Amino acid sequence: MHLYFRSTGRGMPVVLLHAFPLSSAMWLAQREGLAGRCRVITPDLRGFGGSVLDEEEPSLDAMADDVARLLDAEGIDRAVIGGHSMGGYVTMAFCRRHPERVLGVILAGTKAGADSEAARLARERLAEAVVASGSGVLVEEVLPGLVGATTKARRGMVFGRVRGLVQAAPPRAVAWAARAMAARPDSFDTLAKLAVPALVMVGEEDELAPVPEARAMAEAAPDSRLEIVEKAGHLIAVEQPEAFNRIVAGFLATLAPAEA
Repeated sequence: MHLYFRSTGRGMPVVLLHAFPLSSAMWLAQREGLAGRCRVITPDLRGFGGSVLDEEEPSLDAMADDVARLLDAEGIDRAVIGGHSMGGYVTMAFCRRHPERVLGVILAGTKAGADSEAARLARERLAEAVVASGSGVLVEEVLPGLVGATTKARRGMVFGRVRGLVQAAPPRAVAWAARAMAARPDSFDTLAKLAVPALVMVGEEDELAPVPEARAMAEAAPDSRLEIVEKAGHLIAVEQPEAFNRIVAGFLATLAPAEA
């Protein structure tokens, strides 16, 4: 499995993993805004964007191993690994499976707990619906939760961009990823064992992974900081890119001395 990815900038490698059901296109503002401080690497997770989907069983571990192989191919021993929403789940799986390769962790709009039975059933229903009816179902069932009230009311172009990314999602990849997320384990133990600094970010208007979820993650990790971004919902990096980039840049600055 070879992931399609974009890479900009030089210096400390920072891998950013996209949200469900988007692609690495969501990271445009980060590739532009952070490239002067680090090397920004934004892969399309398997099945999304330019990456293919094979016949392997749905698994976040498989997605995490894809990222490890990408680092191998690029000759990178260790990197800052960060993820938004589903990308956060993959980041935590990466930390479980490849802890020696992690310089720091960025978790945005995500949560560490496993799905409830009701949530797992909802993901399965979505997987079945999108395969049967196409990605249009995502506009009704997924899109509304991806952005906050402020974006819906005041940022029509941002909302339209997110809508376009959702509509472009390949149905098979959506179903595969939904089932992979449904099967994920609780990751609080993973956070508790982190030996590197962690940045946890949450939008104050996020209803999918709300502030209490983020606070619990930050409390679980031994060396962490929590940032609550105003006037942002689930997709902080898209809704408030300047704030996201500023917070990430500040976090990376705390890692730089150890790598100098």
